[in-house]
Amino acid sequence: MKLDNPTSNLTHQFVINDYLHQLFDAVSVISVQGYDNERRVIYWNEGSERLYGYTKEEAIGQKIEDLIIPEPMCELVINAHSDWVKKDIEIPASEIILQDKDGNNVSVFSSHVMFTNQYNTKQMYCIDIDLSEVKKAQADASFNEHMLKTIFGAIPDLFFLMENDGTIIEYHASNETDLYTKPKQFIGKKMGDVLPQDVAKKFETYISLVLEKEQMMSFKYELALPHGLVFFEARINKITEHNQLMVIIRDITEQHKSDEIIRHQAYYDSLTLLPNRFLALDRLSQLLIEAQRNNEKAAVLFLDLDDFKKINDSLGHETGDKLLIESAQRLQEALRKDDTVGRLGGDEFIVLLRGITDHHAALKITEKLVNNFRAPFKIEGREHILTASIGVAIYPENGTTVADLLRNADTAMYQAKSYGRNTYSFFTKKMNVIIQRRLVIEEQMRGALERNEFELFYQPQFDAKNKHIIGAEALLRWHNPVLGNVTPDEFIPIAENTGLIVPIGKFVISQALHFLNTWQSTCKRQQKYTMAVNLSPRQFRDVGLLSFIQNSLSEANVNPESLELEITEGVLMSCHTNVVDILTEITALGINLSMDDFGTGYSSLSYLREYPFNVLKIDRSFIDGIVLNNEDCNLVKAIIAMSHSLGLTVVAEGVETKEQHTLLNELGCDFMQGFYFSKPIPAKQFLDFSMNFDKK
Repeated sequence: MKLDNPTSNLTHQFVINDYLHQLFDAVSVISVQGYDNERRVIYWNEGSERLYGYTKEEAIGQKIEDLIIPEPMCELVINAHSDWVKKDIEIPASEIILQDKDGNNVSVFSSHVMFTNQYNTKQMYCIDIDLSEVKKAQADASFNEHMLKTIFGAIPDLFFLMENDGTIIEYHASNETDLYTKPKQFIGKKMGDVLPQDVAKKFETYISLVLEKEQMMSFKYELALPHGLVFFEARINKITEHNQLMVIIRDITEQHKSDEIIRHQAYYDSLTLLPNRFLALDRLSQLLIEAQRNNEKAAVLFLDLDDFKKINDSLGHETGDKLLIESAQRLQEALRKDDTVGRLGGDEFIVLLRGITDHHAALKITEKLVNNFRAPFKIEGREHILTASIGVAIYPENGTTVADLLRNADTAMYQAKSYGRNTYSFFTKKMNVIIQRRLVIEEQMRGALERNEFELFYQPQFDAKNKHIIGAEALLRWHNPVLGNVTPDEFIPIAENTGLIVPIGKFVISQALHFLNTWQSTCKRQQKYTMAVNLSPRQFRDVGLLSFIQNSLSEANVNPESLELEITEGVLMSCHTNVVDILTEITALGINLSMDDFGTGYSSLSYLREYPFNVLKIDRSFIDGIVLNNEDCNLVKAIIAMSHSLGLTVVAEGVETKEQHTLLNELGCDFMQGFYFSKPIPAKQFLDFSMNFDKK
């Protein structure tokens, strides 16, 4: 039978309970149960399975009091049901606490309706709304006369009952502002007749699929309504017995907005609003596909802000963030419409140039980018100088894959840094040779300790006045069977970047201390020599460094006062948060601290004031010109005077001539080392040198 009036006599409705079951099956967010006059389950929809945990198969045939009624309520429920069946005393709608399969409390707003079927048998339906997910139903709602209206009113979705050809028979809308047109304009018409063409086409397509596959289908669409653009999700299901379709439509605008925010966060940098690393690399991949298809060139620019870490450390991250935002704007201003600029992270940016005809086109844009950074940045009324170094790789000459072009652009950028920063560099084959050399060094360095390829050389340090040997500096040398002799300038930075410097550094400390013990034991003058050992930034971050040094001193039987740790400015900048504590602990052990390569750093004077140094080493670059250049001479003189006023011992390194030695002595320098006295030499040769020197 077909329902003439969905809200008419309920006894008549029950004759077509298939229709109601179809409706309840489509509304899975609400629990609907049916019971016979003995309180046995005859209907249990998906919403009931979700709410109470019993499957339909488990529930059918069970009595209500054995399923979801708490024990204290069982008698009350049985009596209430009996009164309704026998005395026609209705069970009122109310907010009650039932229980699920696991015995957990379930708070619901429960309404009931009693049907009398064609066999004059009464059957009760319960409609339970989970109060944790659905708005509380109106307390005084009447389910016996307005059951369908109450159910629909509790759900914010739009419901449409349609013929198989898409003709709309009935509808429900708790909020009619979500309707595209007024009801009188769509009742009796097809969806395609009232909706925009693109949306109507979607409905037609999915209606056909539902009829063909006889399963529920869902899709999304959008409509321009008077109150704005609204996004919907439509679910279409077939009511087989009546050759009709049930369409449930939900407003998903808020979800769509949230999804858009999530998508934006996933693909765009939250600070600069530029494409992030993920999106930028995806665009690079697409760019290479287009360039290959169109037989065009493309360029990848790797850009790094110069000395940005110092700005962050000295002025704070808030100022640093503002500089990054303005940097992003300057990059965008210099580019063409079809080019892409993205932020890879930190102070690194990537620029993608499409449709490059030749190197000159890329050069022109690159120069514009560099020049855009030469104007001061004005942040909160202050001017800041912030420059950029750029590396450029061209497709296909410098690589045909994303990985190759990124690596080569990065290499070119570091080449620009080596040129003095604030400039650019194009990738060359020579750089590729350097990369290959670096990779071989890294490969050979792994296992070099185990193969005993490393050896310590020692360069003696002398008292400037009497030329007595007072100590030595331990210097690492590496001879590899494949590469031959590899200079420290070449392998130390690679060891630092790979982390191999940590075990290698421990080898140096241990070997140097054991040699110092041997040296002091063989010295006839019983001189208390010192041993200077360099510490790299990576070693300094090793949490086990202090305990290792203590154990090594103990094992070598060397007093802490005989060990001098040389620290460059790079160490101080690399672990800003805990450097004071570590240096203080080192000093507390009695170990001397030396500021190495003084004069080449950014703010060495402030470091001398801030950290507990005992020794200052003047960099060889100042010693080279001390005799010929008055400026260098005056600078060294000032450094020595300043150091002595701070109670520091001064060591000059790189002394190569008698004239340099004489002048440094006159200027009050305490100790010296350099080729004038001796080049770095192996341990045995050093012992011979030291013993012969003592005989003089």
